[in-house]
Amino acid sequence: MVGEEKTFLRNRLYKPSENPEEDEVERKPKKESLEIPNNGQLDIKQLISKKIQLTVEAEQLKPFFMKEVGSHFDDFVTSLIERSTSLDSGGCALTSFSVLEGEKNNHRAKDLRAPPEKGKLFIVRRSLLDELFEVDHIRTIYHMFIALLIIFILSTLVVDYIDEGRLVLEFSLLSYAFGKFSVVIWTWSTMFLSTLLIPYFLFQHWANGYRKSSHPVLRSLVCGSLFMFFQIGGLGFGPTYVVLAYTLPPASRFIVILEQIRFVMKAHSFIRENVPRVLDSAKEKSNTVPIPRVSQYLYFLFAPTLIYRDSYPRTPTIRWGYVATQFAQIFGCLFYVYYIFERLCAPLFRNIRQEPFSARVLVLCVFNSILPGVLILLLTFFAVLHCWLNAFAEMLRFGDRMFYKDWWNSTSYSNYYRTWNVVVHDWLYYYAYNDFLWFFTKRFKSAAMLAVFAVSAIVHEYALALCLSFFYPVLFVLFMFFGMAFNFIVNDSRKRPIWNVMMWTSLFLGQGILLCFYSQEWYARQHCPLKNPTFLDYVRPRSWTCHYVF
Repeated sequence: MVGEEKTFLRNRLYKPSENPEEDEVERKPKKESLEIPNNGQLDIKQLISKKIQLTVEAEQLKPFFMKEVGSHFDDFVTSLIERSTSLDSGGCALTSFSVLEGEKNNHRAKDLRAPPEKGKLFIVRRSLLDELFEVDHIRTIYHMFIALLIIFILSTLVVDYIDEGRLVLEFSLLSYAFGKFSVVIWTWSTMFLSTLLIPYFLFQHWANGYRKSSHPVLRSLVCGSLFMFFQIGGLGFGPTYVVLAYTLPPASRFIVILEQIRFVMKAHSFIRENVPRVLDSAKEKSNTVPIPRVSQYLYFLFAPTLIYRDSYPRTPTIRWGYVATQFAQIFGCLFYVYYIFERLCAPLFRNIRQEPFSARVLVLCVFNSILPGVLILLLTFFAVLHCWLNAFAEMLRFGDRMFYKDWWNSTSYSNYYRTWNVVVHDWLYYYAYNDFLWFFTKRFKSAAMLAVFAVSAIVHEYALALCLSFFYPVLFVLFMFFGMAFNFIVNDSRKRPIWNVMMWTSLFLGQGILLCFYSQEWYARQHCPLKNPTFLDYVRPRSWTCHYVF
């Protein structure tokens, strides 16, 4: 079907003239038909009909033209990226002519891709939303979200004025959620300094003495054990103890726990990328030991990527206005989420009477939670994966801004998982999936995928359990079982638009389930506290037995 449309378009736009004289004769009457008649007046009806006819033809050609341009653009960009990878493996110099010529030999494109052991390739590119916001139609959707935020603010002010007789400009929920922030600051500082110093100097000590050691394997085991002890004990139990001992509120806990996970992944990437280089230099009996500088590791700790490189593509300048805009949008999203909780979530769960756990209560709760759940999902994506990462990328002149792809166009869950969060996906792909396949000599691909799902699900549930102070594995069940099943069933072979509708429908429903279950459990534990809770009380759902009024 697409081939027929392309042929039709080419015939309409690029059809060659077999007889120029006949074409000139055919065009002459059409031109003369618009000439002024003998009476000296222009035929308005004929002119209008001609304009209508041209408009209809232009509208008919528009979709074919857009498909043609989009197809050629995709082929061009794909070929450009594929040929750029050949530069790292001794390929020929890249020119625009070589890229265009490569379209004729597209069947050899797979040979030009970087092998898996080369890892991720970084290139200078903008974030997708930055490009889309240059289109007026897409930017209007952004304006609609801003208008909705204004409505939320006005709604809150009007309701407070009616109920209290005055304007109540209080942000008690925000101040509670980010309470004890001084503890967060010194905890983060400790994690940062330990991640900067311990892995680097431990690696430096191992690398400098590896070739000279009479027992290199034993030396590697000792240093590796010390690194694992730091990862599990220092970065693992340390922040967790602080979160529990100081009883930090939810948002403060999220900051500590997410930074804890980020530092663990960063330290692992640094060691994982540099150890093979030292081993290769030892095999080649090189005189130099490839140890990165401290400044390179320090840059990596702040860079918006989880894949270590000695250097990254850089932009020439820093646009401080762009940085200010990103941080302003982050604060806007923060207040947006606050008003969603204040106007949509809190009234729902405060005023509902806790009935015996039943299907009716569950269904009503889920469907009432879909709208706020989806809004929170979109705002979290925009604030973290676009604004926050782009702000730091701009300040560090970090060139590769592909932190996500067009996940909203996904027709399969496998594509959604790959494109929703490219930063984390790259880490899981290169250090979990690929290393699993390497360990088992590239066998058991399904088992490797299952292991990646298990690691991701466990880490997500760990973060939620610590941040909410209870274990309620709703996300683990949805992610590990339903998400994995959809990944195999609704795979990349599904390309029709109906699958995009199904993906969004299931995503909406999943957000409603998560917000409903976790909010019910949170309020149940607030209003049905136990005097002497045991360990089982932290893992047993309280919302199933609490019968007080919220």
